[in-house]
Amino acid sequence: MSLRLFALPAALLAGLLVAGTCGAFTLEEYTFEDPARQQDFRELIGEIRCLVCQNESLAASQADLAQDLRNEIYRLMQEGRPRDEVIDYLVSRYGDFVLYEPPLRLNTLPLWLGPILLAIVGVVLLRRAIAQKRPLADEALSPEEQARLEALLARQQDHPDQDPRT
Repeated sequence: MSLRLFALPAALLAGLLVAGTCGAFTLEEYTFEDPARQQDFRELIGEIRCLVCQNESLAASQADLAQDLRNEIYRLMQEGRPRDEVIDYLVSRYGDFVLYEPPLRLNTLPLWLGPILLAIVGVVLLRRAIAQKRPLADEALSPEEQARLEALLARQQDHPDQDPRT
């Protein structure tokens, strides 16, 4: 009886594991006659951002679009196009976003300065928060408050088990 309970979940898990590897790719399917060209291809797909995953390179991504872009880059390089021309093609089609290190231009300035500005804003907000948490300087008590405090302290010393607020 207990084996049957675990058989269905185990079968489902096995099916998911197999299905997850069906779409996997290897870079071995991209071969070039020139080893330098092969190395250039591998470096290039490592420098191009996956448009679906956004924080993965084409070399690491399993997305279908990444596979299409790898195939497109492979085709262009097999045609003998130079690396710069392949990059220009991708940038003209998808914008500077495909590059992990976009060129410094007016339209990419937010990409370059954004982290610096965010860090500055973070430091300013942190300093403000710390300043607000500092204890306020003790203010001098008025003569009436001082007399009342002394009376409360004296009464507390005379009757230690009594609540001084009563």
